[in-house]
Amino acid sequence: MMWVFAILVGLVLGVVATVAAGKVGHLPPAETSSLPARDVPLDAEALRATRFSLALRGYRMDEVDALLDRVAAEWDSRPHRNGREVENS
Repeated sequence: MMWVFAILVGLVLGVVATVAAGKVGHLPPAETSSLPARDVPLDAEALRATRFSLALRGYRMDEVDALLDRVAAEWDSRPHRNGREVENS
């Protein structure tokens, strides 16, 4: 009877090791990010086409933060009046 218990313990440890090694239930390959090039002005189309790499807990925060900082800097450098962008005509 002791050998049955030893086999069960071995099987459980094997399953735990397999799951811990990431062999079961792994995530699909992550898409590569497609961030706008730094020398290209940001426009609505570039922002819509932006894709961030997936990380363990969602998107890579450093990529999101970098893009948000860039959007904020470009927004600050544009002339605004009462919260609306001033058109250059």
